[in-house]
Amino acid sequence: MTHVKVTGRLPNDAARQGAIGETAAQPRSTQVIDAIIERLGEIGAITAAGAAIGVLFGFFAQRSRFCLRAAVIEFVRNTHEGKLTIWLFAFAAAVFLTQLFVVLGWLDVSTARQLAARGSVSGAAVGGALFGIGMILARGCASRLLVLAAQGNLRALLSGLVFAVTAQAALSGVLSPLRLAISGWWTVEGGTARDLIATTGIGHIGGVVFGAAWLLAAFVWAHRQRVPAWRRIGATAVGAMVALTWLATYQVSRHAFDVIPIQSLSFTGPSSDVLMLVLSPPGQPLKFDLGLVPGVFLGSFIAAALFGELKLEGFQGGQSMRRYIVGALLMGFGGMLAGGCAVGAGLSGAAVFTVTAWVTLSTMWAGAALTDALVDRRAEGSSTTAQPTPAAASYASP
Repeated sequence: MTHVKVTGRLPNDAARQGAIGETAAQPRSTQVIDAIIERLGEIGAITAAGAAIGVLFGFFAQRSRFCLRAAVIEFVRNTHEGKLTIWLFAFAAAVFLTQLFVVLGWLDVSTARQLAARGSVSGAAVGGALFGIGMILARGCASRLLVLAAQGNLRALLSGLVFAVTAQAALSGVLSPLRLAISGWWTVEGGTARDLIATTGIGHIGGVVFGAAWLLAAFVWAHRQRVPAWRRIGATAVGAMVALTWLATYQVSRHAFDVIPIQSLSFTGPSSDVLMLVLSPPGQPLKFDLGLVPGVFLGSFIAAALFGELKLEGFQGGQSMRRYIVGALLMGFGGMLAGGCAVGAGLSGAAVFTVTAWVTLSTMWAGAALTDALVDRRAEGSSTTAQPTPAAASYASP
C-alpha cells in the first residue's frame, strides 16, 4: 500500500519539480510579463502598457518642448535656439535604441505593419506634405496639440478634436474614397521592398551606428547652443519611449494567445480610436492606443501642474481660428493618408527604417518649410513696424 501511494505521487512531484525548474530558467523579464498578463489579462496588460508609456511620453514631451514644427522653422530660418537639437535628440534616441534592441535579440519588427504590409509611396508623399502644411497652420503636430491641450490651451484642444474627426473620416468616412484613390497611385509590397535596412545592406549594426552618430551630433550642438540638461534628457526620453513601445508590444505579443500588434507610438489612428470609443456604447474592446492618448494627456498635465505652467488660452480673433481649423483638417487627412504623423512616421517608422516613413518625414519637412516661407515669413515681412499677429505666435514656445 505504501508503495502504491509513493508511485502515485511521483508523476505529480516530478511535474511540479519540472515546472519549478522551467520557471527558474526563464529570464526575469519573461516572468514579470507573464505575471502582469496573468493579473490583468492580455488586453488589460497591453492597454496598461499604453497608458504607462503615454504618461512618460507626455511628461517628457511637455518638459522638453519637443516639437517638429519648431525644429523645421528653426532650420529653415537658420536660427539657433536649440529646438532642432531637441528634435534630433528624440529622433536619434529612437533610432539608436530600437536598432540596439534588434541587435541584442530583444526585438523583432519584421512582422510589424510598417514593414510587413503593403505600403503606399504616393500616400506617404502626399500625406506627409499635407501634414507638414497643416502642422505650420495649426502651430503644432498631433502630439504637440495633445500636450498643449493638457496644460490648458483651448486652441490646441479644438484643433485636436478637428484632427481626430478628420482622421476618422479619412479612415472609414466620407474622405476614405479620396484617401484610397491617392494611396493607389504608387504602392510598394511589404517585406524587403519596404525595409531600408535590407535594401541598403547596412544591417542593424549600421542602424545602431547611424543613430549613435546623430545622437553624438545632438550632444555637440546642444553644448554649443547651451541647451539645458533637463531638456536634453527629456528629449532623449521621448525617443526612448518610441523604442520602449516597440519592445513592450513585441514582448507582450510573444506571450499572448490573442493577436497583439507589434507597434510603436503614433497619434493619428489612436486619436480617431479614442474619439470613436467616446462616441460608442460602453463595453468596447480596449487596446494599446486607447491607453496611450489618455496617458499622454495625463503625463503632460502632471508636468505642467508641477512646474506651474497650467494656463487657459483661447483664440484671439476669427482669422486665427480659421487658420488652426484648416491646419487640423490637413493634418488629420494627411496623417491618415501617410499612415503616420510626426511621431508615428517621423520617429516610430523611421526607427525601423521603413521606406514609406522616410518618404513621409521628408515631404513633411518640405511642406512645413514651404508653408512657413509662403505664409508666416511673408506675413511677418509685410510690415516691419507691426507687432506679430496672434497667428504668428509660437505654439512651441515655453
